[in-house]
Amino acid sequence: MAYKIAVFAGDGIGPEVVGETIAALQVVERTFGFTLAFEHALAGGCSIDAHGVALTDSALRLAKESDAVLLGAVGGPKWDDPKAGVRPEQAILALRKELGLFANLRPVQVNRHLVNSSTIKPEVLDGVDLVVVRELTGGVYYGRPSERRVGAAGREAVDTIFYTEGEVARLLRTSFELARKRRKKVTSVDKANIMATSRLWREVAHEVAKEYPDVQYEDVLVDAMSMHLIRRPRDFDVIAAENMFGDILTDEASMLAGSMGLLPSASLGEGTRGLYEPIHGTAPDIAGQDKANPLATLLSAALMLRLSLGQEQAAHAIEQAVDAVLADGYRTPDIAQPGCRLVGCREMGRLVRERLEKQMNDCPSS
Repeated sequence: MAYKIAVFAGDGIGPEVVGETIAALQVVERTFGFTLAFEHALAGGCSIDAHGVALTDSALRLAKESDAVLLGAVGGPKWDDPKAGVRPEQAILALRKELGLFANLRPVQVNRHLVNSSTIKPEVLDGVDLVVVRELTGGVYYGRPSERRVGAAGREAVDTIFYTEGEVARLLRTSFELARKRRKKVTSVDKANIMATSRLWREVAHEVAKEYPDVQYEDVLVDAMSMHLIRRPRDFDVIAAENMFGDILTDEASMLAGSMGLLPSASLGEGTRGLYEPIHGTAPDIAGQDKANPLATLLSAALMLRLSLGQEQAAHAIEQAVDAVLADGYRTPDIAQPGCRLVGCREMGRLVRERLEKQMNDCPSS
């Protein structure tokens, strides 16, 4: 079986973590009898420098023609002019929109070997296993008008939050279907006491919930949710949220695991094609210093193997290898603990590949 993978390494630490991930994928493809054809293109700040746009038509075409997309991270201070008409993040928004990716799945599991990496008490973290399902194609990131202007009182700006009932319904159905495969609980996050879009969200969510009588359902206001994620995170299973709320809450939830360098994500649409990326940013302060944590990107690749390519065994092999390396005490700087074995990005990648090779030798594929 052969698969075509579009690779956008991006900016900052993106090329470093993506490079280690591709090397690991090349190990598993040899073992499990499938082929991955990696085709690289620019996206983000590097594309702005080279082409004047965050994503070229040819790069977008590559993504559309591929079985899956692997993305590093985009952006950085170099392109962070608030007045700029072209910004690196436009690449991600364009990929989501043009590929029809409306649901971003961000699993949060606290690895037993990393409980002490979090600033939260271990007894609060014990048993945490949740997924945030974030809506990707609507909300304030796409609403119009979105602009700066000069009014009678001087400078002013406006952003628009816009949702249709169809956008809300498909995100909620994705959440309920996922919950049926997990612990059968959906928590819908909104701000229905203030916002008209949230009142529509809640209304549609209740309608969809009636289609899934076997799944427990609850509404939680977003400000309360930000508190509950820290106070009682293990009470949650699948959390459904609109675009901006989901963006903010998943960054908060990453601290349950100890670092953004540990959390993967998958952006999905109606078909099997998806976009896979770590939730962290470009970390320009450590770019090129071999300090980045490649594990979130490696785990994103495992999601890619499972959800877009149907290679469950290969996905599980990567997840097992990551867990084994952490069990052996190896840590990148972002998750360093007293007494750990401190390693850089390249060394962490090599350790995961070695563990993969060992797994393959111990249990060769049939």
